[in-house]
Amino acid sequence: MKYTLFIISLLWIPHLGVAQDIDAAIRFTEKQATLQLEETRRLQAGGKVSPRTLDAKGQLVLVAPGDWTSGFFPGVLWQLYHFTKDVKWMEAAREATEKLEKEQYNGRTHDMGFKMYCSYGKGYEYTGDTAYRNVIIRSAQTLITRFNPVVGCIRSWDHNRDKWEFPVIIDNMLNLELLFAATRLTGDSTFYRIAVTHANTTLKNHFRPDGSTYHVVDYDPETGAVKHRHTHQGYSHESTWARGQAWALYGYTMAYRETGNPDYLQKALDVAEWLHQRLPADGVPYWDFDAPDIPDAPRDASAAAVMASALYELDAYAPQKSKLRERADHILKSLLTAYTAPAGTHAGFTLLHSTGHKPVESEVDVPLIYADYYLLEALDRKKEKGK
Repeated sequence: MKYTLFIISLLWIPHLGVAQDIDAAIRFTEKQATLQLEETRRLQAGGKVSPRTLDAKGQLVLVAPGDWTSGFFPGVLWQLYHFTKDVKWMEAAREATEKLEKEQYNGRTHDMGFKMYCSYGKGYEYTGDTAYRNVIIRSAQTLITRFNPVVGCIRSWDHNRDKWEFPVIIDNMLNLELLFAATRLTGDSTFYRIAVTHANTTLKNHFRPDGSTYHVVDYDPETGAVKHRHTHQGYSHESTWARGQAWALYGYTMAYRETGNPDYLQKALDVAEWLHQRLPADGVPYWDFDAPDIPDAPRDASAAAVMASALYELDAYAPQKSKLRERADHILKSLLTAYTAPAGTHAGFTLLHSTGHKPVESEVDVPLIYADYYLLEALDRKKEKGK
């Protein structure tokens, strides 16, 4: 599948080594987000509250609070407030965040971290609002109801029970950040212990000998034995789905930050090296590293944004003279020069050319809200490094 990469608004960024270049990227994202906020407010109806992507006609698609992506738009708004200190972004972020409040009690999903920590977590980080703190704790309490101590993991999906009995997906590593936060906020180590147990079980069972990841590991809930290993959103069960590998990089970097466990650091470094050996020249992966139609396969800018954000953090923990920061810079520069929307278009999304679920031809070569979220996070982490 061939498509055009837009080389547009951000080409006037000469390089990514100075703060004003990051500020220019933020100004562009602000303009896009202003359009997206207006469009979101115009379309909100029937319980749909957060933008996710565009449909085949180029119209903005909104999702209900229960959708796994619902927290990313509030997170984008909170990050814009963090960057600009403009009260308009804080007010918009509060409005978008509070639409998710009931989700703190939704025990039917493992995606509490994506939904509640990317929204309420960012809000608490930037405002210290105690009401947000309480929602974070309640969300974590809800999430751990899905933990099975025999398996040693938090259950991911409840659907497709004819296919999996106790599925755990690599994405679930990111939801552990909510649990680590809950222990910090309460002093209750229960959340921490569950997060660590889940990370250890995933470390043991989700990786192939070459360092690549399976998307889904299915367990017997009575014995904890592995029943199946699948790559549900990838090309085949033995292929490497790009965003899954990005989740692994991000998840174990975050887990090392929260625990200091050297095994987690080593896994994150190993995944980073695996990616370095296999990424295309511009650093933005094809949707699956084993897609048969490379180089004409769709890219996944969302996976690249996750990777860049994780690499900036991992660089702080890596041995001296690592090349992780330079690799993150390379990915970020590619995203900002060849994967951004023309200004004022695409309902205010910043990044184009992401892939959601290629095997069922869902959200292929489209903007996705989580790509924009992790792009902003990558920019923030780069700015913190001061280079």
